[in-house]
Amino acid sequence: MAEGLDLSSWLQDQCSDFRFDVGGVFQRTSDTSWWPLEAAGPAELEQRLERGGHLLPLPREPAALANVLEVSIVNFLTARASRLPGADIQRGSERGYPDLEFSGPAFGGGFHAVDVKAARRAANGRQTQSRITLYTGNTYFKWPELHWPGTFRPFGDYLTHLDILMIYTFNPESNARVEDLEIIVQQPWRIASRDRSSTTREYIGAVNSIDALRAGEGAFASPMEFYLYWRRFPFSVSPQVQTQLQRLLRAAQAELAEFRRRDQQGGAE
Repeated sequence: MAEGLDLSSWLQDQCSDFRFDVGGVFQRTSDTSWWPLEAAGPAELEQRLERGGHLLPLPREPAALANVLEVSIVNFLTARASRLPGADIQRGSERGYPDLEFSGPAFGGGFHAVDVKAARRAANGRQTQSRITLYTGNTYFKWPELHWPGTFRPFGDYLTHLDILMIYTFNPESNARVEDLEIIVQQPWRIASRDRSSTTREYIGAVNSIDALRAGEGAFASPMEFYLYWRRFPFSVSPQVQTQLQRLLRAAQAELAEFRRRDQQGGAE
């Protein structure tokens, strides 16, 4: 395989240029609008939009605000990658894995999964308010050789898995809501905890300490230790997931049988 750019380093370089410049939600007209609206620059434009009732606050709810942050940086990285010769990029679905798939000779070939996570700082400023979710534990992660719905390919087909963490301070008085945004790029196993990120869902959680997230100092000493622990974890498997699993296993068995049949035909010729 040809040597290419180190994706983790490339992402860190690009993310250092990223600025979250979403000032609010645009409303076309209001009772206080006046026209024409003119501004000499971004700061004046924002002031006039706000005074004219055109600028509404971003949502307070963490998941909704996280979605705005994630879409913003995914758009930014997609644009950057499109200008890099030999780089291919695909955007994932909203609830699928990963958020971005990188491939192509620019990164040495193969497929690389990049997921984006947004987390609010706790009041003490030293931890995330809740654990970041690294993976869904009872589907594509637990059975990495199967091609699950919502994924581009089996989890095990990826050469690397990386997370982009967007850690911010929530300001309820600001239309943008987000202050002091910090972006961290890490391998998921390096920041994993031994706890789920939800008591009701089958999610693998990261450590809470922001210092540990920066340093990649999670609960595991190696990828093998991480994968052994979490793939043995007794996640619940709902009837829907069980149905999907059986269908995927049947499809994999049929594909293997067809491969063997063709191999036998080829050997007989």
